[in-house]
Amino acid sequence: MTDSCPPGLPKPYGPYDHYDAVTYTPYPINIPRARRHVAHLTTTWGHPHSAGDAALLARELCTNALLHGCLRDRLFRVETSFTGNALRVAVTDPRGERFPYPQTSSPDDQFGRGLLIVRTLAARWAVEKLTVGKTVWAELDIPKHPTEPAPRRLEGFRNPCRP
Repeated sequence: MTDSCPPGLPKPYGPYDHYDAVTYTPYPINIPRARRHVAHLTTTWGHPHSAGDAALLARELCTNALLHGCLRDRLFRVETSFTGNALRVAVTDPRGERFPYPQTSSPDDQFGRGLLIVRTLAARWAVEKLTVGKTVWAELDIPKHPTEPAPRRLEGFRNPCRP
C-alpha cells in the first residue's frame, strides 16, 4: 500500500518535495521489494546517481527491522522523502524497546555490519522512539546538480577484510 502523503499534512506533500510510504509484511521477500522501490523512487524523483546508495540504506534498515524489530503479524513501514538536497529513508517497526547499536564484527562474522554501512553512506542517521515502536532513519545528501557525484562520508570506515 502506498500513501500519497504522510498523515496530517496538507497535499501535495507538506514540507516535502516528494514523499512515499509503503507498509510491508514481516517476511524476507519484502526486503528486496523495499530496496527496489526506494531505488525506483530515487530515480523517478530525478536522482538516479543516488539510487544505489538509497537502495543499500533501505536494505540495511529493513533487514535490521525484520531481524530485530518485527513481531509476528505486525507490519513494518518504509518511508522515503526528498526535501531540498536530502533524501531520507525511514523504517518503522513495532519493537520500541530494541534500539539498534553499532557492533564490532570480525572478518569471519556473517552479520553485524549493517549499521556500519548506514553510518558510512548516510550524512545523518538516528533512531526515534514512538509510542508504539521506533523509526530508524538515514539521510543522503543529494547534490544540487545531477551531474555531480553524491558526497560520501568515509571517515571512520575500516575495511573488515583488510588488517
